[in-house]
Amino acid sequence: MKPQIIQYCPLMPGLEAALAERFTVHRFFEDKDPEGFLARHAVAVRGFVTGGHLGLPPDLGAKLPALEIVAINGVGFDKVDLNEAKRRGIRVANTPDVLTEDVADLAIGLTIALLRQIVKGDAYVRAGQWLGGDLALGAKVSRRRFGIFGLGRIGRAIARRLEGFDAQIAYSDRARLDVPYEFEATPQALAARSDVFVVAAAASAETRNVIDRSVIDAIGPGGVIVNVARGSLVDEAALLAALKEGRIGGAALDVFADEPRVPDGFFGLPNVVLTPHMASATTETRQAMADLVLANLVAHFSGEPLPTALV
Repeated sequence: MKPQIIQYCPLMPGLEAALAERFTVHRFFEDKDPEGFLARHAVAVRGFVTGGHLGLPPDLGAKLPALEIVAINGVGFDKVDLNEAKRRGIRVANTPDVLTEDVADLAIGLTIALLRQIVKGDAYVRAGQWLGGDLALGAKVSRRRFGIFGLGRIGRAIARRLEGFDAQIAYSDRARLDVPYEFEATPQALAARSDVFVVAAAASAETRNVIDRSVIDAIGPGGVIVNVARGSLVDEAALLAALKEGRIGGAALDVFADEPRVPDGFFGLPNVVLTPHMASATTETRQAMADLVLANLVAHFSGEPLPTALV
């Protein structure tokens, strides 16, 4: 018999077809009676496929006694309890590396869009306002001071791209790294020397709201923040207040604390660019992610090493 797995969110059609061919797939996100489903099928479910933004809710995981593997379609794993997975002997895998380039590209794109007012300029032309005069001046991107909070795979890819802008690059991470960029031990210190503060760190309990009012105020009215990591790293209420009060110059955000719900206070602000968690949303990368999800599941149920195991 095919192993039974839960599909917790919509996936690429090709991946859904491949999963259906190899497994008995329960589309949990479509079930109108989740408790009834669990009563009927929980004891037989051996796999769980989810998105990085959703993970595996602890209460749901506790109701799956036969669970063997959690396959995350994404790089983030902060919403899966890895310690509990280890305790229960559950394998966990994600899809690292394949989305690094796209996330780094979007970080650069958001920076340019914000400083050079690309979104505002598009709306200006479409509304016929150009006939009444030129758009107000934006800010230069090249040769600015960039601070990258989190210099992992994605942070380093962002830094490499910024080198092409003749940027002054500094970073903050858990420890000093062997890189040609200047190190700051705290996000506050990094923020104080940054025109553009880029959030690229992994989300965890330790990093929740780590970008707080003290960091935001250190960025100051002459600087901006760009977040392509996780919404949980930034204190959204503090950021929104700073934007409204002019204590920070602007923000470009691809991620939010309670996606897809976004605080509507951001919507009317002219110095904000918002995107719907789309950093990895290219056809090529999503296909590569799908391939890794499938490869991890097939490897597990074939008794082979997982290509990208976390646990």
